[in-house]
Amino acid sequence: MQSSGKIYQWSINIVMLLFTLFCVLPFWLLFSGSLTDDMELVRNGYAFFPDRLSLTAYGYLWNTSTDIARAYGITILTTVVGTTFGLSLTAMLAYPLSRTEMPFRNGLAFFVFFTMLFNGGLVPNYLLYTNYFDLKNTLMALIIPGLLMNGFFIILMRTFFASSIPKAIIESAYIDGAKEWKIFLQIVLPLSTPVLATVGLFYTILYWNDWFNGLIYLTDSRYYSLQNLLNRILLDVQFLQNSTQAGSRAAEFAANIPLASMRMAMAAIGVVPLLLAYPFFQKYFVKGLTIGAVKG
Repeated sequence: MQSSGKIYQWSINIVMLLFTLFCVLPFWLLFSGSLTDDMELVRNGYAFFPDRLSLTAYGYLWNTSTDIARAYGITILTTVVGTTFGLSLTAMLAYPLSRTEMPFRNGLAFFVFFTMLFNGGLVPNYLLYTNYFDLKNTLMALIIPGLLMNGFFIILMRTFFASSIPKAIIESAYIDGAKEWKIFLQIVLPLSTPVLATVGLFYTILYWNDWFNGLIYLTDSRYYSLQNLLNRILLDVQFLQNSTQAGSRAAEFAANIPLASMRMAMAAIGVVPLLLAYPFFQKYFVKGLTIGAVKG
């Protein structure tokens, strides 16, 4: 009996180890490719241990370090502001929807769910945000359209509030004379740390990786986020390599740019902050996601 238990435990450990390797190896390949000589990548493809190390890709990106630093600042600002406001608005809508005594609760919940299935379309959204809200070429264009509120996050948080916050605590607070805002801020939110951290991580990833809003609503490079700037650099390099005439100085410059390794270096620059931030959310992530998904 004891022997079979050990075999089972070893089997689970091996499976989890393999799963961890499958998660880590793509990032290892990413960083390895960014440090590999471009000609080596063209000849032999990507490898976990490069034969010829090269920092050329990072050297070319260093030439645009001022723009990258500004784009980093814009991305950090929009991520912090967007996550803060998105998380606050989501919690303030999800909590009333979790209260059974709220009038029209089911109708409002259906309205939230409806937004997960249908939207107004790209052209109406663009006209609305540019002509009526005047968000074009502003930082708000990176925060509000399509990202500030999310129906799935609202339902996830509503389910957590309904299934994990004891009603007896809220009723006792009522008896002691507490009002709704005090109950929400001093009782409900402190008990909801797992789901707040989980949804906060989701919002952080959405805002950090977003490039679509910048592509649609921005034409001024001063407001480019990190993803938009890296994408624009890559497109510019590809344009130079494909469009310049042979023998010209621009063609020679473009031919020497390590495009393959530069792609990997750009991805590495974009993903490193998320890799550093994830361990701080990890202990809340699984708990908040599973508890919030138990009941509908």
